[in-house]
Amino acid sequence: MTDPGSEPGSQTSPPRGAAVLEQMGGISGLIYSSLPVVVFVPVSSAFGLMPAIGAALAVATLILAWRLLRRDSVQPAISGFFAVGISALIAYLVGASKGYFLLGIWMSLFWAIVFTASVIVRRPVVGYIWGWVNTHDRRWRGVRRAVLAFDVATLVWVVVFTSRFVVQHHLYDADQTGWLGVARIAMGWPLTAVAALVTYLAIRAAQRAVREHHGTDEVSGDTDTSGDTDAAGDTETSEAGDSARKPR
Repeated sequence: MTDPGSEPGSQTSPPRGAAVLEQMGGISGLIYSSLPVVVFVPVSSAFGLMPAIGAALAVATLILAWRLLRRDSVQPAISGFFAVGISALIAYLVGASKGYFLLGIWMSLFWAIVFTASVIVRRPVVGYIWGWVNTHDRRWRGVRRAVLAFDVATLVWVVVFTSRFVVQHHLYDADQTGWLGVARIAMGWPLTAVAALVTYLAIRAAQRAVREHHGTDEVSGDTDTSGDTDAAGDTETSEAGDSARKPR
């Protein structure tokens, strides 16, 4: 059995689902993104906002250095560091520890809107991400079953983003900074893992649909060609018979 995104009969190329996860920083990246929050909340409760900001930035710096030393994917490491920095800046400007979570809250709403809109216009984001990883392959756009599979995966991500926004925005309004930290972690990589599994299954279904669709097209084309050849052969045979019956 071939992996999602690999060509039929080929086992040498890496799975496309794994490639997508790698672009997100991998499983370790999802765990690393939780560490600054794990440090920020208790330090904020015990020592106040500024020590918490310093602790979160220190952890983010250590994570960035560690990932660069290990030669991990650079983009997720740097973007994660800047995300912590922006979150810390917002908390400082707001003057409250709960401000640290504002960036994540509103980004969840933003992505929920983007993913929902992509399904409405029949351009599911998950399909385009897969196409980009799969050497810009957009053959799936002409296969209804593939589009439907990517619609389902995209809507699962909409549920993830929407639930994060609703729950964390409620906790923010209620000034529950401690529970905000719990919600950020609990609704972070666990929900991402579930959505990633659905995405993996959607990729498998889309790959199968695309192969079956193009396989049917090829069989149809072969049949047409065979019919044309037989017709030409019959015509030639008929002409040869007519020539033989003509008087010399």
